[in-house]
Amino acid sequence: MIQLSATMRILVAIEPVDLRKGIDGLAQFCREKLAADPFSGCLFIFRSRRGTAIKALAFDGQGYWMAQKRLSKGRFRWWPQGAEAAKRLEVYEAQLLMAAGDVSRVRAAPMWRRVNAPQ
Repeated sequence: MIQLSATMRILVAIEPVDLRKGIDGLAQFCREKLAADPFSGCLFIFRSRRGTAIKALAFDGQGYWMAQKRLSKGRFRWWPQGAEAAKRLEVYEAQLLMAAGDVSRVRAAPMWRRVNAPQ
């Protein structure tokens, strides 16, 4: 099972990927196109050209996990844009993305902030 933790690094590939690729093909895509180590423990998320499916790839120290979600209706509404190959997401953004939500419309509290000790 792929578990998302607050400390997990999540990278989303901006360019669409042929989701017929398996673990080895996606790991190679990570190395070549994203310039990222697929053994790093990072969660990688990829989207199909039509935007109706996503795949997630993660290495847990023993082996790879791969999960796919294909929507029965509609498309994933939000996908990052930019000149870089990948965009880093916070965990709550990845969870919203996997639920086919619009990440750009959600504002969350800061991930960390100093709490002053009572005096």
